[in-house]
Parts: sequence; structure tokens; C-alpha cells
Amino acid sequence: MNIIKYSLIVFTGLSLFSCNTNRALSENDQAGVKNVIYMIGDGMGLAHVTAMMIEQKYEPCAFDRAEAVGLVKTFSANNRITDSAAAGTALATGNKTNNGMLGLTPGGDTIQSVLSRAGVFGKKTGIVVTCEIENATPAAFYAHVDNRSKSAEIALQLSHDSIDVLFGGGMKYFNGRDDGIDLVKNLKAKNYQVFDKWTDAIQVKNGKVAAFVAPGHLPYHDDGRGDFLPEATSKALEILTNDSQASGNKGFFMMVEGSQIDWASHGNQFSKLLHEVNDFEKSVKIAFDYADAHPGTLVVVTADHETGGLIMPSGNVDFTKSESGIDYKFGSVSHTGIMVPLFAYGKGAANFTGIFDNTDVPKIINKLLGL
Repeated sequence: MNIIKYSLIVFTGLSLFSCNTNRALSENDQAGVKNVIYMIGDGMGLAHVTAMMIEQKYEPCAFDRAEAVGLVKTFSANNRITDSAAAGTALATGNKTNNGMLGLTPGGDTIQSVLSRAGVFGKKTGIVVTCEIENATPAAFYAHVDNRSKSAEIALQLSHDSIDVLFGGGMKYFNGRDDGIDLVKNLKAKNYQVFDKWTDAIQVKNGKVAAFVAPGHLPYHDDGRGDFLPEATSKALEILTNDSQASGNKGFFMMVEGSQIDWASHGNQFSKLLHEVNDFEKSVKIAFDYADAHPGTLVVVTADHETGGLIMPSGNVDFTKSESGIDYKFGSVSHTGIMVPLFAYGKGAANFTGIFDNTDVPKIINKLLGL
């Protein structure tokens, strides 16, 4: 990245994050947040979380532990129904943009994400997903393109970035490219440990690491992915903690996405949806446990939008019955405009109670980190 482009990004980011969110931080949180674990359930609405709780017979789960709960509006700059690119950009940068755009304003100006900004200020950074690392939500945290479908360009931009831990799929955009550029070689030249098998990557304890463990997206949880997401969340936390402690103890910023909740909802596949939400909840528990063990850690869990219009009506209108049963029904195969939940835990969590625009979330995180 040349110095002029880099300076433009930093200036734009400074301008963006100097804006008021109209929400004053609590006095206790003016300092003290060192680590942020930002978790996004792609397509995960309140009904998805509720369905998981019902099917677990209301046994205690990670979401029950949230210290603050809010609701988030998801509309984009040009549509009342957002796509993941615009929603990801809002959650990453604090700026609305048009559907399909990543890391750019509707007018095409570059905007910086809270992850990139954390890296500039010396924090370690990481991304953990079950989709291609070039997919809309993760790409919103590092890429700047006018169309989310430009996966080869997104991978090229990622290879020029300095995110410390990258776990997900999408290896096909790093090797065997149409332009002949070997991005794996580029990453290794920047001292990355690069893997295409999770069994190899999970052995790493420190240092920069990029594990693209599938050519494209990883499979669904119940189609063979297994515990990759919680394992990768735990491993990323270990590496980022070790590297932060070894380099000034400035902390870290990590984004984790439960990517395939969205796809199961698009397909109205309730069983797969349940598997994906359960899998994401395991990762949320790991993050909350980490916050308990590491004071100064904030965990923010939300969604980019709701998918599927999931409802759960009674199986019988006669409510004198002791149990009427529950039906799970989808109202759509697309995204909806329903507000999505936000769950916060750890240092600074009290600042996330209420109704928010999706652009508020990274602005508050930025304030709490003092960037």
C-alpha cells in the first residue's frame, strides 16, 4: 500500500471515529478495555437464538450470561433491507454504504475498519470465520472494493494487510489464481505461517498465521466441519494473547463470524440452522470465559441482519392444553429488515444497552479502546 493511500485511509478513519455517537461512556469505562472479541452471527435474528434455547430445553447457555442486551437496526445506505457487504461495512467501520460495497462510502471514498485501526495503534488482530476469508463480512474489516464479488481483488488486498491471525476458507484465491500471482508466497515473505490443513495450524502457539483450510467455504457443521469454529476461536485467542504479551501487552482485536447461519436460513433448513447457531454459541462461551479470565476484555455479539423471517407459532390454538407444541416456520428465503440482537459481556458491556444503529457499535468499541 503506498503512503498516499495509507495516509488517506488513516485520515478518513480519524474523521469517522471523531464523530459523536450521542452515547456517553460510563465513567468506569473511560479506560480499561484492552481486548475486544467482536462476534457476528451472519443472518442470526432473535428468533434463531430463541429456537436454540427452546431446543436445548432452556438449559443455561452462553447468551444467558450477557451483561447487557440491545437491539440493532440494520438498513443500508440505499436499501431498507441490507446485504452482508453493507451491513459488514457498517459494523466494521461505523459508516453506512450501499448494498454490495465493502469498506467504501457510497461515493467511493475509502473508510477504515476498527480492526485496521486497532492494528495501526499496535494491537494484535485476528479474523476467524467458517466461510471464505474473502467473503463479505470478514472482507468488510480489511478490503475496499465497489463489489463484494471481486474475491480475487479482495484476496490481493488481504495479502498486503498485516492481520496477525487469519482462520477460514478461501485458499483458491491465494494460489492457482488467473493472474498467476502466488499470494501464499507473498504471505510467507511477510513471515506468515501458512496452512491448508487445520490439523497443522492448530499446533501453532505464536506468530503470524494464515490457515485457509478449504479451497472455498468450509462445509456446514453437520456436513463435516465439526468443531472448527470453537477450536479456531480458542486457538486465535491463545496466539493473540501470547503475541500481545511478547510485544508490549497492548491487547488485541478479533472478529469471529458464525458465517453459515445465514445460508441455512436462506435455504429454510431448520436442522442446519440449529447446528450453526449451536456451533456459534460454543464460540461465544469460549469468548465469555476468556473475558472472565482476562480482565479488560470486552465481548460484543451481534448479527449483520436477520435471514429467513423465522417464527415459532404454537402448534395448537387451544392454550388450555399443557403443551401445544411449537412449529418452526420461515417467512422468507431472503434477508429481512427485523432488528437483530446484541449481547455484550465483560469490561465496557454496560454501554450496549438500548437500541442502536449498526454504525454505533464500532464507534462505541473505538471509544472504549481509546483509539
